[in-house]
Amino acid sequence: MAKRLNVNPTRMELKRLKTRLKMAERGHKLLKDKSDEMIRRFMEFANQNKALREQVEKELSAALTAFVVAKAVSDDAVIQEAVAMPSKSVQILLDSQNVMSCVVPLISVKESESAEKYPYSFSAVTAELDNSIEVMGGLLKNMVKLAEVEKTCNMLAIEIEKTRRRVNALEYVMIPQLQETIKFIMMKLDENERSTIVRLVKVKAMIAEEV
Repeated sequence: MAKRLNVNPTRMELKRLKTRLKMAERGHKLLKDKSDEMIRRFMEFANQNKALREQVEKELSAALTAFVVAKAVSDDAVIQEAVAMPSKSVQILLDSQNVMSCVVPLISVKESESAEKYPYSFSAVTAELDNSIEVMGGLLKNMVKLAEVEKTCNMLAIEIEKTRRRVNALEYVMIPQLQETIKFIMMKLDENERSTIVRLVKVKAMIAEEV
């Protein structure tokens, strides 16, 4: 049984508590609906995160394999010179988006290509190194997207937990307390009404006897 609130059992207090109960029940429904929708969106992002992670790991493995092959057939000095020359400039742009009242990051990549895709002499490097650099260059956007989605999942998980605690507080504490208190006040008011009726009957009987 929920612990009732310490209030005076009056009709005015009863009316006030009934209003609070309606608001609490409405708030509980809204928060429950919000929680359900946030969980649905979280699952969407979680599935997207899983697919992106698998794709990035696959591409990274292919790039590393190509790089190992390139390193096996090329001089270290040639490889160091080739990878030290950037083929593009990159900007990471940060913004935000609203997902069910939760502000999550929105990250994009802005690339500026140089005049040459491979800023080194083709005669100095192997096709394996070209392939490795090309695959690694294509990884950036997916890696940034993966970071964005993972952060979104973490933030949504925190917000879902906060909302769940609020739903539970309403469902298992506040609403039962209000219901129990309303029940107590109604019982007290009924008792007072019955006592008043009994007193009136006795007074009426006494007056009748005197007459």
